Amino acid sequence: MRLSALIQDVIEIRELIHFSEDIEIETLTADSRQKCQNGLFFCIPGGRVDAHDFAPQAVGNGCIALVVERKLDIDVAQLVVTDTRAAMTRIAAAFNGHPEKRLRLVGITGTKGKTTTTYLFKSIAEAAGISCGIIGTTGCIAGKTKLPSRLTTPDPIEMFSILRVMADAGVKIVCMEVSAHALYLRKLVGVQFEAAAYTNLSQDHLDFFGTMENYFDAKRLLFNGGMVRNAAINVDEETSEVVIKDLTCPYVTYGISGKSDFYARDIEITESSVSFMMNLHDVPGVRVHLLLTGMFNVYNALAAGALAMIMGFSIDQIKAGLESLVSVPGRVEMLPTNTPYRMILDYSHSPDALSNILKTVREFCRGRIILVFGCGGDRDKGKRSMMGRIAGNMADFSILTSDNPRFEDPFDILAAIETGIKPTGAGYEVIENRREAIRQAMEMAVGGDIIVLAGKGHETYQDIQGVKHPFDEKEIVQSLLKEMEEDK
Repeated sequence: MRLSALIQDVIEIRELIHFSEDIEIETLTADSRQKCQNGLFFCIPGGRVDAHDFAPQAVGNGCIALVVERKLDIDVAQLVVTDTRAAMTRIAAAFNGHPEKRLRLVGITGTKGKTTTTYLFKSIAEAAGISCGIIGTTGCIAGKTKLPSRLTTPDPIEMFSILRVMADAGVKIVCMEVSAHALYLRKLVGVQFEAAAYTNLSQDHLDFFGTMENYFDAKRLLFNGGMVRNAAINVDEETSEVVIKDLTCPYVTYGISGKSDFYARDIEITESSVSFMMNLHDVPGVRVHLLLTGMFNVYNALAAGALAMIMGFSIDQIKAGLESLVSVPGRVEMLPTNTPYRMILDYSHSPDALSNILKTVREFCRGRIILVFGCGGDRDKGKRSMMGRIAGNMADFSILTSDNPRFEDPFDILAAIETGIKPTGAGYEVIENRREAIRQAMEMAVGGDIIVLAGKGHETYQDIQGVKHPFDEKEIVQSLLKEMEEDK
């Protein structure tokens, strides 16, 4: 595609150097190591490295044009822009033929609940006979087809390529998790969401944002930047007032309080499900039996339902879709163990999420809650002691173990968790090897106990010193069950 066509909507351009109308671009890249033919390389300045320094390498690997924030002494076409990230988003959209304009987009932002809400919304759309795609933490799904992706909200080059695949495959609606990182890094500049939901705010990602205020401000960009035509807001979330105050688009509220437009009543929670009356003012309520458990899933269902209403689905279609979803990968997922005790896999890797899963399990646990968890390395260190304290106060016994230590010493992470759990006086032990920690939990569990494997969820690896080692807890549990049976 001609470079001149790619840059028509790039309002960030300050200057064109060595520019020609005839330059044909065949590849977009932000990786100077990538071999490409007739590539366009984006020089993104970062906190640790500045990609402008690697422009010669990118040119050597086949790039014939650069997007830069400062002029470089290289004899190739250069687009000097005020913001490389924003320019990359606009160019990636154009390079893929603007697939976002061929799709109805739905966005969800918040600390918790984004993944489950996307699955619930997809189920509603498909119950109504409409093909729906997902972009989020567990990957990307186009109808029934799984597409690879590395990030909750993929980088623009990857994301618009995925959206093009979805549009070409006949997908009509895409429900997307919109992370605070994506908003802050301008991954969605120029994208319009027909509807978007704000779920909640709790501590996470402070390693990147520094303060909760910065984190919240990043999430609010979805709603105060002109990107959303209609909003759904969790009115029971205390920060929602600030979000609503700055809204310039129509919105509906949801929750379990009386002041919500869309609300739940008569909530009943069991080990494997939750049912409630789903009500909309001036519309007769309907009983929903959700095959997911926990109060937080009532909120997730309401968020999905509110978005579905905005998108024109009927209350009966919403009910049918909510009730047809069986499970969400790594979210309160009951593992098949055929043992007197139960095992639950959950992605809870923040203080609030850990508290929620333990509170939910406590409601139906007949024995002890045995918690296996850790904290990620190179991430928000402030939440480690908080999660230790939550474990001590809410679980009967905890086994502290590795999560994704990344480039940190896992024992340093475990020591930080211990500072929170020790003062509670609760029983715990430290087993750094996660497989051995899971085995220990299984060996000590008896009938009525529930083992909660927290933190990894859908992930199938452990990130250790920059290497992702295979580690699928579903497979690990089945392997351990076999080993333990053979050891009898």
